[in-house]
Parts: sequence; C-alpha cells; structure tokens
Amino acid sequence: MNRRQVIAGGATAAVLATGAAAVAWDMGSSRDYAATVAAMRSGLVANPPATELIRFATLAASGHNAQPWRFRVAGDRIDILPDTSRRTPVVDPDDHHLFASLGCAAENLAIASAACGRPGEVAFIPSEAAVSFTSTTGAASPSALFDAIPRRQSTRADYDGRPVARSDLRALAAAAVMPGVDMVLVTDRPRLDRIAALVTQGNSAQRADPAFVRELKEWLRFSPRSALSIGDGLFSVTTGNPALPPYLGPLFFDLFAGVDAENERYLGQLQSSGGVAVFVGARADPEHWVQVGRACQRFALQATGLGLKHAHINQPVEVPGLRAALAALIGAPGRRPDIVMRFGHGPTLPYSARRPVRSVMV
Repeated sequence: MNRRQVIAGGATAAVLATGAAAVAWDMGSSRDYAATVAAMRSGLVANPPATELIRFATLAASGHNAQPWRFRVAGDRIDILPDTSRRTPVVDPDDHHLFASLGCAAENLAIASAACGRPGEVAFIPSEAAVSFTSTTGAASPSALFDAIPRRQSTRADYDGRPVARSDLRALAAAAVMPGVDMVLVTDRPRLDRIAALVTQGNSAQRADPAFVRELKEWLRFSPRSALSIGDGLFSVTTGNPALPPYLGPLFFDLFAGVDAENERYLGQLQSSGGVAVFVGARADPEHWVQVGRACQRFALQATGLGLKHAHINQPVEVPGLRAALAALIGAPGRRPDIVMRFGHGPTLPYSARRPVRSVMV
C-alpha cells in the first residue's frame, strides 16, 4: 500500500469516526450537484442572447476557480472587466493569473459567438485593464473547440501514462498559436522529471507560507451544498477527494493534505502525464497575460476535443525564484514563463460549479 492509499484510507477513517454527526449534517446531494452543474454546462440554443454567450464564457478556467470577471453588454460589444474583489493576492500578487483568466473567458466568448454566426474581434482596453469582444454578422462557424467548451475541465488526477500521438501534439501546438505568445511542449522524460522537481520545490515553498495556506483554504469547498451555494472555488470531489461536512473539511486538509503528501501526489500526476505545455508571453504585462490566457484556453479546448485531459501545475511560475530555472529548461532564458499545464490520457472527474450569469453582469 503506497502513501497515497494510506492517506485516502485515513481520510475515510476520519469521516467514519464522526459517526451519526456527519450523517446528520446536511451536506447536500451529490446527485443534485451533478444535475445543477450539468445545467450550467448545457448547450446553446439557436441565436442565443448575450447572457447565454456569457454563460459559455464563464466556463473558462481561472485560478482557484475564483472567476475574477464581470461582463458588461453594450450593443454588439461585450466587455470583460477584472473583478478585483476576487483576487488571490498571495499566490498572484501582480494579478498575472487574474488577467490570464480574463483571456480564457474572452476566448470562450469569441469561439461561442463565431459558432452562432457572430464572429468578432478581441481587444485589450488599457484604460480599464479590461478585454472587449465586438461581434459582427457572418456565417456560423461551429468547431471542435466550440463543442469542447462545456466539457473542458482541469482534471487533477493521475493519468494513465500513455504517450500522446504526434498528430495530437501537432494539433495542440496549432490550436495554441496566438500573437505575442510562445508555447513549448515538453514530452521527454528527463525534462519532465526536472519540471516535476520544480513543482515540488514550489509546492514546498508555498505550503511553508501561512498566508498562502490561509488563502488556499478560503477557496476550498468540501460539500455539494457549499460548492453550489457559493458557486466558485475548488470542490473536493473535483480533485478526487471525498465530499465532507464543512466543519470536517479543514481538519481533513490539515491532517491528510500536508506538504509531503501533496508533493508525492504531484510527482505521481506528472509521472503519469504524457507531457507538459509551458506558455510564455512576449512581455510581462496585463495585455500579454490576456493573450497567454487565450492561448491556454485554446490548448485546453483542443486537448478536450482530442479526448485528452489537462491540469495546471503553476508552482514554477508562481514562486518567483523558480521562474529562471523553468525558462532555461524550455529554451527561453531571461523570459518569464506564464502558465504550466500537464496533459495526457486520464479520467473524467466531476465538473466544477459556476456562479449564475446574473451575478457576473455589470
């Protein structure tokens, strides 16, 4: 029995030890959670209103599933503004991940609008540090990326270790092409092992910071009811962990998600992955971070369309002292890597929730 199995068994024992108290706690139904989230990810109707396109935009990735965006509609233009109340200032002090998240949402919006016969252009608005999408009228352009939007998820689990076909690697690289962004695919085991070492170094540094741990805990959701009622954050079952009563979840985290256990988990995940993609913007500023997010989202959607899974492993870019080593490893010395994603063949986990569209509208 390996350490991860011991951890899982210990977690189960902790849950069972609560006895009737845990059963009595109204955690909500996993079935209700799945049904509600499925409705959030339902397909678009013909000629959808702006609110439906925005719903598809909110299915984009964001750090800690914080969803740090607000949408403003004005005729044929939809603006995506940063919601600074949803910042994660410890892990993301310069809002790098926040602006990348805006780019992810903008790309979903552009792809969905084009599929519905309203192609348009994405632009950065320096005066508001925001992103705009302005649509026109044209032929409907459905695509594999559009079909993948409701199915995309960050799959934080072990994959099966199979290599990714060369044709799929070419498709991933082609999908991620974006002005102002370079993407490097790493599939050879020596460099993957070095990236894994950077991930565990970064995780160890972050978990040694009490402020980082406090911030992370603020975004953890342990029961179906809390995950749905809040509509954001990292629900335990979406990361392969059990659902727990809210009072027991933090105890579970403290007892069974320590730095050694997490480092072992990350090593296993990287060893089982088919490769890693590293995204690097031409400059380290909000406009290019948005472009990185767009490229990252396209990569994730293409992976989903190919039947591949992906997940962010951003510790080497979140810990400043590790960025130079990662940049040198991928042949980009002197530049700042922005996003790191692993990919491969893996399982489908429960999907994460989103906030209602009305709550993200200006």
